[in-house]
Amino acid sequence: MDSRKMMLETSSGDRPATIEAPKKLAKNSYALVCSLLASMTSIVLGYDLAVMTGASMFIQDDLKISDTELEILAGIISFYSVIGSLAAGRTSDWLGRRYTMALAATIFFAGSILMGFATNYAFLMCGRFVAGIGVGYALMIAPVYTAEVAPASARGFLASFPEIFINIGVLFGFISNFVFAGLPEHISWRVMFLIGAVPPILIFAGVLILMPESPRWLVMQGRLDEPPPFSPRPPTPPKKRYSASKR
Repeated sequence: MDSRKMMLETSSGDRPATIEAPKKLAKNSYALVCSLLASMTSIVLGYDLAVMTGASMFIQDDLKISDTELEILAGIISFYSVIGSLAAGRTSDWLGRRYTMALAATIFFAGSILMGFATNYAFLMCGRFVAGIGVGYALMIAPVYTAEVAPASARGFLASFPEIFINIGVLFGFISNFVFAGLPEHISWRVMFLIGAVPPILIFAGVLILMPESPRWLVMQGRLDEPPPFSPRPPTPPKKRYSASKR
């Protein structure tokens, strides 16, 4: 007998039945790509944390700030990201997960531009505030979207990808420090921050071009007639085949 089949008896005990186990759903590559792309928004946090370690010495020499001011500048991003995370929940329920990711990329892009062109400490702190809000948005929305669109067979695996992309962002930040450290001090740290505006551009384009809206958010909005293109086909119920044998 096939391993996917088993014989059962009905409650009357006279009609043996064969029940086929439902087949496993095929992996949905499109949903996997969308989950990975959503997780990539976490790169911005890793990059910012790493690039600040290399840029800090150049910032201090160029802007003539104290050690205390430099420590505040480096650590304040964590406080600002909390504000962004708190605001992202309401925003994602209002705009949707997809557009919230695009908004997070836009905010971090603006923060990177402000930091790169900062002319004094106050200007740079404003850029850190904007970038921190973007980081908070990205950290909140990435795991939410991933959990809502990932196939059940790979949900646990894909939910860990935001953490992986944070570390990838850290790696990119250290590479940026190494590559641009040889530039003049008034240029090197600015270029390091401006390079951080490149990932948000790619993420923004990928979100709007490739990623559909979360199916859970569509259900929350009552838009049941708009199923996302990666919705898996529900499994067919097990077929029962009764024998014609009599007592």
